[in-house]
Amino acid sequence: MYLGIGICIPIEAKATEKSAMVVSQEKEYKKITPEEVNKEALMNIKAKYGDYQIVEAAVAADGEYKLVLKKDNASLTALFTSAGDLIKIL
Repeated sequence: MYLGIGICIPIEAKATEKSAMVVSQEKEYKKITPEEVNKEALMNIKAKYGDYQIVEAAVAADGEYKLVLKKDNASLTALFTSAGDLIKIL
């Protein structure tokens, strides 16, 4: 540290290192028909993505949905909660 009067005083700094182990597990999805998506989730999805058609559907053990949505010539794959809230677009 420089005090402005020509004296340098070394300051010791200890770096602490925390390590975190990130475990990534790929969820397994079981293919279902779009009609098998629960009605509450379907209503929420259609409210936000009504112009998209569900062309493929799959569900994980925890109720999470993986859906392929199609509009015109474009399609997207998205993950939704069991209530139909968007988690992310893949």
